[in-house]
Parts: sequence; C-alpha cells; structure tokens
Amino acid sequence: MKELNKLKGTYGEDLACKELEKNGYVILKRNFRYRNGEIDIIAEKDGIIIFVEVKLRTSTEKGMPCEAVDIKKQKKIINTALMYIQQNNLSDNSFRFDVIEILALDTVMIRHIKNAFWE
Repeated sequence: MKELNKLKGTYGEDLACKELEKNGYVILKRNFRYRNGEIDIIAEKDGIIIFVEVKLRTSTEKGMPCEAVDIKKQKKIINTALMYIQQNNLSDNSFRFDVIEILALDTVMIRHIKNAFWE
C-alpha cells in the first residue's frame, strides 16, 4: 500500500509540474524535506516563490483533494517553507502557498488554487 501511495504521489506531482511549467512557472525544487515536514513543489513565477502542496484522489468519497490540506498540514508546510527560505537566504522575496488538486476519475481534473492559505 505504501508503494502504491508513493507512485500515486509521484504521478500527481509530475502532472502538477507539467501544469505549472505550461503556465510559465519554473520548478525550483521537488520534495523538499525538513524534519517532519515536506513541500511537494517549490516554484517561481514573476519573482514570487510558490510553495505548492499537491493532492491527488481517485474518488470523492472522502471529499475533494484540497480538503485534505487542513490547518495541521498547512502549519507543517509553512514551517518547512520558513526553513527553505532561511537555508536559501530568500527572506527578501515574496511568497505564497498554493494547492494543486487532482481528481483522477474517468478523466483527470487539475485545479490550481492560488493563495490557498497563508501564514
């Protein structure tokens, strides 16, 4: 089951990266980890650093994918982003937190939610 989830996660992140690049984003880093946090994609567009959480679901039984990015998950992402900013000396940049939700049913629906949450 763990392997299947990893494959699903990689597939979702690949789709998200393609969508971002198609829309003029530059991918800076994938799967940035720090302690117990991870950021799926770190991208840049128009001088803004974007921290992206990717959620893929194959059914709506548990709700839409973006609903999985709860307050607890947001705090982990924010804390991990702060470490990335510090490590890369980026405190003078502008930032935002986006969510890309992917619903893979009969067809694949991708929705990019800009400014999905903030610190």
